Amino acid sequence: MSDLISLDIDGKLCKAKEGESLLNIARANGIFVPAICYLTRCSPTLACRLCLVEADGKQVYACNAKAKDGMQVKTTTENIAKERRAVMEVYDVNHPLQCGVCDQSGECELQNYTLYMKVDSQSYSIKDVPRPTQHWGVMNYDPGLCIVCEKCVTVCKDMIGSSALSTVKRGSDAISKTFKDSMPKDAYSMWNKLNKSLIGFDESSCTDCGECISVCPVGALVSNDFQYKSNAWELTKIPASNPHSSDCALMYYERKHESVQNHDKLKIYRVTNDHHYVTLNGAARFAYDFENEIKQKDEKAFIEALDAFKKAKTIKFNSFITNEEALILQKLKEEYNFKLVNDDAFKYQRFLKEYSLVSGKSLYGSTLKDVHDSNFVVSIGSFLKHDLPHARYAFNNSIILNKGSGLYFHPIADPIMEKIGKKGKTTEFIYHQPLKEEAVLYLLLDIFADENLPEDIKKYIESLKEKRVKTIVETKKEQVIEKVLDEDSGEEKELKKLVTKKEEKEVEYIYSKLLDEVGLDENFYDLIDSMLVKKDKFSLIIGEDIITHPNYKTLAKLCAMIEKYTKFEIVIIPTKTNTLGVSLICQLDEKQEGFTIGYNEKADYQLSALGDGNLDMPALNQQEGTFVNIDKRVISTNAALPYNGYVLNDIANELLGIKQENTIDYTVKLPLSSGFKQVEFDSLTNYFSNDANEHRGYELQNLDTKVNDIFERTEILDVQVHDDEFIIYKANPMNLFNEFVAKSHEFKQKAKTGIYVSQKLFDRLNLQVNEKVRVLTKNKTFDLDVFVDEQIDGEIAYVSTFDKSYGTKELFDSYRFIRASLTKA
Repeated sequence: MSDLISLDIDGKLCKAKEGESLLNIARANGIFVPAICYLTRCSPTLACRLCLVEADGKQVYACNAKAKDGMQVKTTTENIAKERRAVMEVYDVNHPLQCGVCDQSGECELQNYTLYMKVDSQSYSIKDVPRPTQHWGVMNYDPGLCIVCEKCVTVCKDMIGSSALSTVKRGSDAISKTFKDSMPKDAYSMWNKLNKSLIGFDESSCTDCGECISVCPVGALVSNDFQYKSNAWELTKIPASNPHSSDCALMYYERKHESVQNHDKLKIYRVTNDHHYVTLNGAARFAYDFENEIKQKDEKAFIEALDAFKKAKTIKFNSFITNEEALILQKLKEEYNFKLVNDDAFKYQRFLKEYSLVSGKSLYGSTLKDVHDSNFVVSIGSFLKHDLPHARYAFNNSIILNKGSGLYFHPIADPIMEKIGKKGKTTEFIYHQPLKEEAVLYLLLDIFADENLPEDIKKYIESLKEKRVKTIVETKKEQVIEKVLDEDSGEEKELKKLVTKKEEKEVEYIYSKLLDEVGLDENFYDLIDSMLVKKDKFSLIIGEDIITHPNYKTLAKLCAMIEKYTKFEIVIIPTKTNTLGVSLICQLDEKQEGFTIGYNEKADYQLSALGDGNLDMPALNQQEGTFVNIDKRVISTNAALPYNGYVLNDIANELLGIKQENTIDYTVKLPLSSGFKQVEFDSLTNYFSNDANEHRGYELQNLDTKVNDIFERTEILDVQVHDDEFIIYKANPMNLFNEFVAKSHEFKQKAKTGIYVSQKLFDRLNLQVNEKVRVLTKNKTFDLDVFVDEQIDGEIAYVSTFDKSYGTKELFDSYRFIRASLTKA
C-alpha cells in the first residue's frame, strides 16, 4: 500500500491514490460533497459547480481536482455555501413545479439539493420560452425540466460510446447584465450556459440502452414505457442480475401491485441500476416482463413430464438458466445417462479446454474491469455492439477515459463502433474476411510476443513474411521549354512547361503474407508503433467467431500463447447469460440422439418458461439462483415475481428420489473441482459499496491444469465466395438476445425474425420494403423477411436466431459464417 498518499478532508485522514479526484475520495470515505453533474466512472463536466471545495486554501471543483499528498481540504466554507445556494436558485429559475406528476419526484436530485440547501426564496428571474417535449426512441425528453447538467451526454460518450446526445443551442432572452455583478460568478456562468442550451439527439447513433434515463437527476429524460405509471416511493426494489447476457450486471426489478382492483397480483414496472458503478444494456433495462404466468400446478402434465424423462435419451437446453438448474441436469445425466446438449456451452467448454493446455489455468485471466482500466485494447471475433454491449462499453472506456488506443477486427463494418475511434482518434477498425481470425492472432504474436515465444512459432510467423522484388512504375516530373508563336505580335516566345516522364524502376519492398491475409499493408507496423506510445496496460477481447472457428483448437492455443508471451490480459466472452457456468458444471455432448426433451429449446417434449411447451417452467425473473458472469464471479439473482407451477427441482426430486425443498439448496453443492465454493445462496452479497468496490457473490478459483502445449499448425483458411453469393452471419438485432426479450412488451413489435442487411446491400439486391429474400446454402433454403439495419455497413448480412420456431439456426453449421445466394423470394 506504499503507493497511497494521505490527505485531510474535514479533519478526517483519508488514504487515496495520487491523482484521484477529491470528490471520489470524499465519497469513498463517507464525506458528503454535493454534485449533480458528476458520474463516478466518467470524465468531469464541470457543469453544475456544486462540488466546490477548498483545497490548501484555494477554491477548486472536487470532481476535477486531483489529490496530492498532505493536502488539506474543507468541503464547505461561508463563501462556498453562498455559491452553492446561488447555483440551486438558478437551477430553480423557471423550473416547472409539477412534482406531483413528475416521474422523478421522490428521487429527484434537484428536489433533494433544494431542500438540503434550504432554498426558500428566489433572487433571480428571466422570461421563459416555450420548450416542447420530444419523443426519442425508448424515452421522452422534456426540455422544460432539463437543467443541462450534461450527465446524459457524458455517459453516452464516456461509457456507452454512441455519442447520440449533445448540447445544442436554444433561443432565449439574454440574462440581465445586472446579475453579472450582483451574483457569485460560478452561479452566473452556469446560468448563462443553462439559458442558452438544450440536449440534442442523433437517432442514428442511439443503441436504446436507456442509460441516459438512469443518470438524469431530474424528470427531463424518462422512459416512455414508465412515464406516469407509478410514484417511485411505491415501488419495491428487488436486487437481481441481468438475465439476458453474460455481463449479468447488477440491476433492480422495481415492482408493486398491478392495480387497486387486482392488488394481489405483482407487476414489474421498471428496471433500474446503480449508475455510478454499473451500466445496463437495453434488454436488461426494458425486457423485464417475460414471466410465465401460471396460476396453479398441472399435475397431469407433471406426470407426463416424468414419463417423458424416463424414455428420453437426450436433454437439450440453452444457457439462459441458473447454475443450480445446470447442476440438476448434470445429476440427471449421471443417474440416467442422458446426453446433455447445449450448443453454445459445448463450444465454449471445448475452447477453454484447449486454451488451458497452453495457459495451465482452467479459466482466462482477465475481466471487463481490466479492459475498462487498460489503455491498449484489441477486440477480435466479436460483433461487440450486438454480442455483448458491456464489452463494447469497456472498449470505449479504455479509449476515451484512459486516452488509450484500440484495434477492432471484424468482418462486419460497424459505424457506431467507429464513433469510438473518431472520439479517441487512435482506434483502427479492420474489416477482414471471415476465417482470418487465425492470421490476426499470429499478427499479434508477431508484434507483441517476448523472446520466450517458442521457436517453432517464431519460424512459422517468419515464413509468413517474405521479401519480394517487384517492378513498379514511378513518375518523375521534368521541366521543358517549348517555343510558341504569339498571334498578336507575331513573335516567338519561350513557354516553360512541367511534363511527366515515366520511368520504370525495380525496387525492393516487404510483402507480408500475414498482413495480406488480414487485408493490411506494411504501414500497419508503423501505425502500431505510433499507437503504443505511453501504453502500459493491454487487454484482448476474444469473441464467438473465434470460439466457433473450424480451427478452434489452434486459435484457443494461440490465444493462450498471447496471454503467456505478451503483455495482453485476455477475456473470452461467454456467448449467452450463463454459458460459462454451464460449461463448468455440465459434461456436455455434441449431438443429440433418440427421444429428446427440450428445456426452452425445440424438441420432442418441451419444458418451457415461454409458455409454449408441454410443461411450464419459471422464467429467470421468477427464480432465485446464481450465474457465472464474464468476470468469473458467481453472482445471485432473485425472484421479482411469483411462480405457481412446477420447477426443475420438482422433477429432480421425483427422478432422483431426493427431497430438496428449493432449487437454491444446490448453490452450496456447485462443484469445487470447477472452482466453485461451498457458499449458501443466502450468504451471497449483491451490491457495490460507496467506494465503488464490488461485493457480488465470489470469484471462481482459477485452477491449475495439466499443460500439453504441443502445437499442431493448421492452414489459414479462406472463404471461397462465388459471384452470386454473399457472406451471411449469425447474429441477432441489437438487444434482442433471446426469445425472452422478444416476449417483453417493449420489444414485441421490434422482434422481427429475418435477414438484416445494410442499406448498401439492400440497394444492390434491388429490394423493396416488405419483400422476402430467399437464402440458399448448399443444403438449406429459407425465405426470410428482409430488414435494413442502418447501423451496419458493407455487404455482409446477418440472420436472426432468437426465435426457436423459425429454425434459422439450422442455416449454420459450427461456424458463425456461411456462404449463401440471395434472391427475391
